[in-house]
Amino acid sequence: MPKLVNTGDVINICCYFRYRFNFGYGGARFQACRQSLNAQRCGSGQPVRHFHVQKARWSNIKSPVVAPSGDASGHVPTSNVIKAIAFTGAFSLGCFAGATIVEYENTRSMILSKAKQARFGWVQSRPLVERDIWWQLKNDIKRFWDSLSPGDKTFAPLLVCNLLAFGLWRVPSMRNMMMTYFTSNPAARIVCWPMFLSTFSHYSVMHIFANMYVLHSFSNAAVLSMGKEQFMAVYLSAGVFSSLMSVLYKAGTRQPGMSLGASGAIMTVLAYVCAQYPDTQLSILFLPTVTFSAGAAIKVIMGIDFAGCVMGWKFFDHAAHLGGALFGIFWANYGAQVWAKRIGLLNYYHELRRTKQK
Repeated sequence: MPKLVNTGDVINICCYFRYRFNFGYGGARFQACRQSLNAQRCGSGQPVRHFHVQKARWSNIKSPVVAPSGDASGHVPTSNVIKAIAFTGAFSLGCFAGATIVEYENTRSMILSKAKQARFGWVQSRPLVERDIWWQLKNDIKRFWDSLSPGDKTFAPLLVCNLLAFGLWRVPSMRNMMMTYFTSNPAARIVCWPMFLSTFSHYSVMHIFANMYVLHSFSNAAVLSMGKEQFMAVYLSAGVFSSLMSVLYKAGTRQPGMSLGASGAIMTVLAYVCAQYPDTQLSILFLPTVTFSAGAAIKVIMGIDFAGCVMGWKFFDHAAHLGGALFGIFWANYGAQVWAKRIGLLNYYHELRRTKQK
């Protein structure tokens, strides 16, 4: 078990508390204030997810082609809310079903690989003299990948996806598409897939840096506790669930606006680890002598987000934060029972695969 989960150890979570409380936390949902038709994006370097309606200040990014479907009063169509709820349920079921199948295939592949290695491991595929520089490079990459922890192996593809989306924001011709599909807005004409794609979308450098730093800091403990397949299912489902909480909150308060960022899913990972290991000591960068328990930290964070929802603070998407944290706490307490229900699907898939092989 890594140091992260040992009681009394200190975790340096660097930018999380600094950005979360002072600059908007790299994982903060990218919350936009309501506008009548168009929303403009900020070009500043700070990971701030809140945008006022001063058009000139955000004119460096073009408005999306698709205008929101809500009216000027902030009304969100009921059909959009229903679509969001249905999409969240279907997407989550698909994630856990897919994770179950991937887990089966990975386990099967590992068993077959071990059996083959035990039987033919003494046979060399090619003489040493024939192995060229490309073989050496491939071997070095494989050794490097094998040396990574399970958490790092799971974090790597998530980092790549977030970096790709970040890079697309830098392409002027792609900005309309990014605004349409990579920002979640309950009043938009396209509601469902942006709830998922927006969880990989970041605009500023500080925004993506702080988000990925926090995810990397806590992902290893979460992956070791859940396994990589279960972790990915939880992470992806939590991202969409947090988007749903944002949609419901905006619809209920009649304050539609655009959000993006991985903070909802990251809050799930953070809350899960804090709930599983509440006595683990955390610290803040530049203040290493100030430590506090993980259990107290998540309570404070959730308290601030709850206050933000009640008070109507618009600097962050507090509803998405709170939804992600609640998802993580739920999974820490009941996730094992929910995950165990996949056995029926595993047996069915096993029989289906064996039937096809005959």
